[in-house]
Amino acid sequence: MEKIPVVQDFTPPFNHDKKLHVRLTKGRFQNLRRLISWPLIALFFGLVWVQFDGQPWLLFSFEQRRIFLFGNALSWRDLSLLAGLLIAGASLLFFLAVAWGRVWCGFACPQSIWTWLFIRIEDVIEGNAVKRTKQDGQPLRGLRLLRRIAKHLLWILFALVTATTFTGYFIPIREIVADSLQLELSVAVAGWLAIMAGLTYANAGLVREKICLHACPYSRFQGVMFDNDTRTVSYDIQRGEPRANRRKGIANSGDCVDCALCVQVCPVGIDIRDGLQAACIDCGACIDACDSVMEKVERPKGLIRFASETELQGTKARTFRPRLTGYGAVTAIAFIAVIYGFTGTTDLLVEIRRDRSATYRQVNQDTVCNVYQLKVEGFNEKIRFIDVSISGLDHYKMRGPQKIDLAIDSATWIPYRVCAPNPDLAKTDLTFSFQGGSISTAKKTTFLAPGNHP
Repeated sequence: MEKIPVVQDFTPPFNHDKKLHVRLTKGRFQNLRRLISWPLIALFFGLVWVQFDGQPWLLFSFEQRRIFLFGNALSWRDLSLLAGLLIAGASLLFFLAVAWGRVWCGFACPQSIWTWLFIRIEDVIEGNAVKRTKQDGQPLRGLRLLRRIAKHLLWILFALVTATTFTGYFIPIREIVADSLQLELSVAVAGWLAIMAGLTYANAGLVREKICLHACPYSRFQGVMFDNDTRTVSYDIQRGEPRANRRKGIANSGDCVDCALCVQVCPVGIDIRDGLQAACIDCGACIDACDSVMEKVERPKGLIRFASETELQGTKARTFRPRLTGYGAVTAIAFIAVIYGFTGTTDLLVEIRRDRSATYRQVNQDTVCNVYQLKVEGFNEKIRFIDVSISGLDHYKMRGPQKIDLAIDSATWIPYRVCAPNPDLAKTDLTFSFQGGSISTAKKTTFLAPGNHP
């Protein structure tokens, strides 16, 4: 049985002006792609623009040293949860790659989603791919010039909105918009917006398919992830060959009528009939196009379909196999660990440091004092006042606020002076306790006296 060749290099078709003109198509996989991509687009914009109790759904606030997530405040120490979420996402990506190839790239990758949006704008403003291809050799003037300018202006506008929204994950989006309207943006923020907008414009509008082949590392290591049972977009060479450029074909021709629609609708410009290729993003556009042709010529659908090498050889593919099961188990464990981690986020963060100017202070023969700096941060909106107490010393005196107002003193270093009556006591463990409603925490330190330092 002849195997489908793996093609690593290709020349995109229909590139008379060195640009790939993608023909839009309809079908079940394109509907599925929209069903997945549109909620992701809504989530990308909604997390920043929609507010909950005066805060966006997601904000990494450097100024306040906290992360706001759906009305909850997380400390920077909870960043490990986000790292765990990325690890879980990466495990899920590997699991999908082993099972169905690069479906992430075709259905959910931001690069692909934004590329399709830019192609849609191009199709509306300048006409469909066939029209654009025919106009390649014509002079760029008159109405065509105005359409070209309008297209690029819309691309730039959408890229700027995208860059502004992305920046809104780190700076409140309403501050960015207000400063922009009043021309008060800082040089750093304005430069960042210009860079992000330029990259979005270039990636989705100008470079497009070259990112998937040359810049994305996933296209290079997909061969390591795949096995003979991986279902990926494939051309059934046994059924399709030999090709015949006619509706019914000759007696010994295959089902492929050589219409090249599968190539014209491909966003990366490959011919899937040449075999598995590194640039293929498994978006299913060629499947929808081919199925529509098969329906018209009254032949069975599925000439191009999601199929494994094993299935193309006439053998049933294995659903459960060691690599796929392993990635599935790792993915499940990672997500369970992250979910469990979110149940134990930090509500109260305390830092203590000793006064570096003196180890201790001898007030008189009967009293010695230690000076500490305390900083308390609350990440639960229900808590405002924190009671401070000490344990570990007898007959001590503490000079410092016994009640901290988080609305005023949060993340502020507050001096505390602790004095004990016995200058000869040994090195003693000292515990600061903090209580705010049902939430409490404690922090240990040491109390030093002359008896410890001969």
